[in-house]
Amino acid sequence: MHCLSALTLGVFAVILCRPCAATSPIGEPLHWTSTGPLIAPIPDAQHPIVSVKDPTVVHHNAKWHVYATTADTNGRWSMVYLNFRNWAEAAQAKPYYIDANPNLAGYHCAPQIFYFRPHKKWYLIYQSQHPSFSTTDDLEKPETWSAPQAFFDGTPKSVVQGWLDYWIICDETHAYLFFSDDNGRFYRSRTRLADFPKGFDEPVIVMQEPKAGDLFEASCVYRLQGSNQYLCFIECMGEGGHRYFKAFLSDRLDGEWKPIAQASTWATPFAGPLNVKSEDGTPLWTADISHGELLRTGSDETMTVDPTNLQFLYQGMDRQVVEPNYLLLPYRLALLRAESAPAASRQ
Repeated sequence: MHCLSALTLGVFAVILCRPCAATSPIGEPLHWTSTGPLIAPIPDAQHPIVSVKDPTVVHHNAKWHVYATTADTNGRWSMVYLNFRNWAEAAQAKPYYIDANPNLAGYHCAPQIFYFRPHKKWYLIYQSQHPSFSTTDDLEKPETWSAPQAFFDGTPKSVVQGWLDYWIICDETHAYLFFSDDNGRFYRSRTRLADFPKGFDEPVIVMQEPKAGDLFEASCVYRLQGSNQYLCFIECMGEGGHRYFKAFLSDRLDGEWKPIAQASTWATPFAGPLNVKSEDGTPLWTADISHGELLRTGSDETMTVDPTNLQFLYQGMDRQVVEPNYLLLPYRLALLRAESAPAASRQ
């Protein structure tokens, strides 16, 4: 995600040693197959959108629920909501443009959705530019999302070159907020579970690269079902500026992140154009594997995924596109499936 506004720079820097590679429970090296685009922009008179990107997705009440960023020809960033029963129906799903909810008019993007069990509420996390959230009791009624609230009062002093692409995950005692800054830094903040969504502490840098593109944006963190490990993947820039993901493991959310040996470079990524092929054997439709989310086993705050059945809803764009304006890049959403996963049907 790259809809970052200008922010005042602070003074804070940490250089971290590169840890040894981690042993991965997800199978490596990973190989994926991809559908073609499943979700594309559906503009209307009020929403001349050219892009659907940055998806978050949950399965609830026998439906897939997708929230995503939109970008339009007027230079506006906003969000859209879709639901459908199976992926074959995704292209026909009727969009609800989030700015139709008066509480969410204006600049909001890069969403994350989950059900926070202690409050018995759905939470929508997004970039406004600061990390913000809304809540609702009914996921299928986007018109009921509450007015935005910020997690922090202003920009923390430790955030030195901006912040974006926010992600919440919880363990038994704390809620953690992770984010990137497009300048090679990966941050973490946390609060006690009982205090969420308030009380987040000063963010700390948990990983850093001297080259911005080697640790860029669109980070996601998950609990791996059946293990005591957590998976983090972060979008990076490879050859020609094309996007791919590196992956890391940790045995705790406030612990050290170790790169997965065969999922940490452009040549051997977690997910990237070099380890993705199309389902039908034709050339892959996109030269980028960019901002997206794994399909979870549930919808709650633990962000749990099954490492034996990895599926990844991601953004890409047609290889023939030549568009110098980032805002107008025509992103679409498609679905990856890890080849090592058992033959489970994609519903």
